[in-house]
This record gives sequence, C-alpha cells and structure tokens, in this order.
Amino acid sequence: MSARTLNPDLGFVKDVISSGGESLKKCYQCATCSVVCNMTPDANPFPRKEMIQAQWGLKEQLFGNPDIWLCHQCSDCTAYCPRGAKPGEVLNAIRKMSIRRYSKPGFLAKMAGDPKSLIVLLAIPVVILLAILGSLGHLTSISNIPRGEDGSIVYAKWIPVPFIDATFGTAAAFALAVFIMGVRSYWKDLSSGLTPQQIAAKGGPFQNLAPVLSDILAHRKFEKCETTKDRAQAHKFVFYAFVGLAITTTWAILYLYGYELLGIKAFGPFHFGESPYPLTDPMKWLANVSALALIAGILMVISNRIKNKEKAGGGSYYDWLFILVVAGVAFTGFFSEIFRLINAAPVAYPTYFTHLVLVFFLFAYAPFSKMAHMVYRGTAMVYGKLSGRA
Repeated sequence: MSARTLNPDLGFVKDVISSGGESLKKCYQCATCSVVCNMTPDANPFPRKEMIQAQWGLKEQLFGNPDIWLCHQCSDCTAYCPRGAKPGEVLNAIRKMSIRRYSKPGFLAKMAGDPKSLIVLLAIPVVILLAILGSLGHLTSISNIPRGEDGSIVYAKWIPVPFIDATFGTAAAFALAVFIMGVRSYWKDLSSGLTPQQIAAKGGPFQNLAPVLSDILAHRKFEKCETTKDRAQAHKFVFYAFVGLAITTTWAILYLYGYELLGIKAFGPFHFGESPYPLTDPMKWLANVSALALIAGILMVISNRIKNKEKAGGGSYYDWLFILVVAGVAFTGFFSEIFRLINAAPVAYPTYFTHLVLVFFLFAYAPFSKMAHMVYRGTAMVYGKLSGRA
C-alpha cells in the first residue's frame, strides 16, 4: 500500500491562531467535541478531525471540506472541551479564512477581517455619498436643504432616489458577482471527489436545494444547539427581519417606478408615487415591523454573545464587526424615520447619511464578511444532501 504524502503548511497554522483560533494547540484529540456535537453525522464525525488537520496545517483538506460549514458553531464542543481548546472558535477562524480564499479580490477579504482597515472600508461609501451630494449642490447648511411643500423633511430631495438606486444597485451587483464566482470555486473543490455521473444520479445541486432552503427557513440546525440554544430564536428574528426589509425595498421600487414608468396611481391604502409614504400604507407597516424585529433580533444576538461568553467564547473582531454593523443599520434606520417624522433636521440628515453608509458597508462587503456564512454554509448543506453527508 502506497503511503500518503502530507504537506503541512505552518503559515496556515499561524493564520488560524491569529484569526481567532488561538486555543488550537490545546487540543489533544480526546474526541469529546465530536461526541457532544448534535450536528455531526455518525460516520466520520467533526470537529475532531478538523482540529488535527488545522494543527497539522492541512489547509487543502480543510477548505474543500463541507464539515467546516456544516458546523453551526453551537459551541457545545467548546463548552465541554476538557482542555479549553474551543473547537467552535477554531472552526469559525477557518471559515473566515475560507471566505478569504474564495471571495475575490482577496485584499478586500483580508481588509474585512483587519481592524486597521475599518476606516478605509467606511471611507469608501462616505466619499461616494459626499461626491453625490456635492454634485447636487446639497453640501450646504441644513436650512438650505430642499424640503417638501409643507416644509417637512424629504430625504429623496436631499439624495434623489435614482442616485441611491445607482449606487446601491452597483454595490449589490458587485457583491452578487463575487458570491457567484466564490461559490463556483468552492463547489468545484467540494465536488472534486465525485464524478459528474454521481452528481447527476443524486439529482444535482439544484434538486437538493429545496430541502436545504426548508432547513434554513425553519432554522432546524440551529435548534439542535444546546449550549447556545437561544441562538435559533435570535437568528430567526434577524433573518426574517431582513426578508421583510427586502420585500419592503422591492415594494417601494414598485411604488416609485410603477408610478413613473407605468403611470399607476395611488389607490386605497397603496400610495404609488414618490416617497415619503404615510404610516397607514401597508408597505410602511411591513417596513416598521421588520425594523423592530431586526432591532429585537440583533439585541438578542448581542445579549446571547455576552451571556455565553465564558462557555462558548466571546467571538472575534470579525464576528463583532458584522453584529455591530447590523445593529447600526437597524438603529439608524429606525431613528431616521423618527427624526423625519418630528422634523428634527439637525439630527435627521446625519442619521440618514450614517444609515446609508452602513447599508452600503453591509451589502457591498457581504461576500467578505460574516454575512457570507449564509451562502457558503448553504452551499455546503446542498453538497451534504447530494453526497449523503448530511
């Protein structure tokens, strides 16, 4: 029998440690982590093998491994580890490095995990929005900013909707392109051990997508967590809040362009035309309920992180950046509406500007941030269904 050649990468080991897996070397392969994990399959369980692969620097085996994503970081393994090796934190660090590998350009992925680069990442949307305001002549005193006929604050008169749509549409298109390229590369590595005939015999990725989406929508995997069992509820709030806000955005686009392009007039409670829309409009109901759900959900996430810090780990800069950006989006969006309604211009415009900056940050950098977990974990779950791994 021929011997298998291993190619350890010591630089990779150092990267894992510096990326949040500083407890890696404490693991002595007792397998407690695999025993207590409710996510792992019975055959060839994780995360024990991933811990030794990380200790040996076997990055190729890790990056092409669906198990680093099938792990949902319940932290049961971290809580019960007798050596404090924190396997959940180590796998989280490896996922971060996996995102850096598959999301191009790589320098943006590296910047997203580096606190020194935060000011640069924030400066990009700030400069773009200031350039728009400057080109419109709206970088002026608050008293000179265009208002509605009744003197009310109308954000669309300060930064017109077409400029918003062009800016954020471009950011979204960029993020989508990066995700598509990254998932294609990741899928290629995942499925390298299967022939096209084997993949076709299992129905292919798209036929296995429906049950995965069902699991994601119901958060069935998160509900298996024990140590951080409250995560399922918090994640549901945040997830469905984003779904509601996505529907709201689409609805608002229909209002605006349905009126401008198709000439659809307002009828009943539905206000086709330019914003702002009255609070009695069903679209505003959905928007405000979703915003409150996002605030509640992200506060639950923060509370759970703090509450479970000792037994599950406190999380890295990478984790907290995403959490705080989502919180910032939620609160600035909420207060932008409040300040507009009470006509508090001195705080309304800066709050709205900050909201736009954070929304741009959240979505333009999504392929490089923890938001990418949803995409890569979903891909790994599809492969798990297709290969029988799940």
